Amino acid sequence: MKAIIVEDEVFALQNLTNILYEIGDVEIVATFESIKETVEYLLHNKQPDLLFLDIHLADGFAFDIFERVKVDCPIIFVTAYDEYALKAFRVNSIDYLLKPLDVFEVKRALDKLKRFSRPSALVESDLRNLISDFMKTSAYKSNFLVPIKGDKLYPLKADDIAFLYIDHGVVKVFTLDGNSFTMDHTLDELEEMLDPKSFFRANRQFIISAQAIKDIDFWFNYKLSLNLKVPVPEKIIVSKARVPEFKNWFGGR
Repeated sequence: MKAIIVEDEVFALQNLTNILYEIGDVEIVATFESIKETVEYLLHNKQPDLLFLDIHLADGFAFDIFERVKVDCPIIFVTAYDEYALKAFRVNSIDYLLKPLDVFEVKRALDKLKRFSRPSALVESDLRNLISDFMKTSAYKSNFLVPIKGDKLYPLKADDIAFLYIDHGVVKVFTLDGNSFTMDHTLDELEEMLDPKSFFRANRQFIISAQAIKDIDFWFNYKLSLNLKVPVPEKIIVSKARVPEFKNWFGGR
């Protein structure tokens, strides 16, 4: 079995390489540290039998790879984070392993791959089991550690968030009790981390909590203007195209 490893951490790469040598049956044909290198290889070379892929890479998120090149081979995601398991499943993922890796987890993932000659050959029962496995590791974040003054971290509960707002590239979180903090994640990342039952991406700048909504105004051209229980830096507008989605989200809670 020929495999490619995409990993930008030297120790993690060496650890996985050692594990694969110990298990055997896997030939590492190439290793890459970035999205750019990986895309370039996949565009001009035969795809491997298996791709080991870290999610957080130096030049972005590994999911960007699938926007630039078609990846048909099975994928085993290797990451220190568990927030992206369901998203990983949607792109031919055979398994989702959390660092630090051990030989038993990697072997289990390879054994799973052997049961599937191709991703399209997944039988219904195996598919249900795979989804169930991912669901167990993909719980949305209920707590965050956010930096505050004095080189400290503040424990923030997701339930205390009123809204998140991006201003000139800086993402800030505002709480129901009036506090605000700077986040070290992008708004897109936070959208993946937060429970979509409780949070809605109103537009490019705002993610709002359902419990923070005070009332809603009809706005020009069939848009909606959301009024929150806390002050906001600017009006929160839901476009006409997204109004049905917003109504389904809020009414279905």
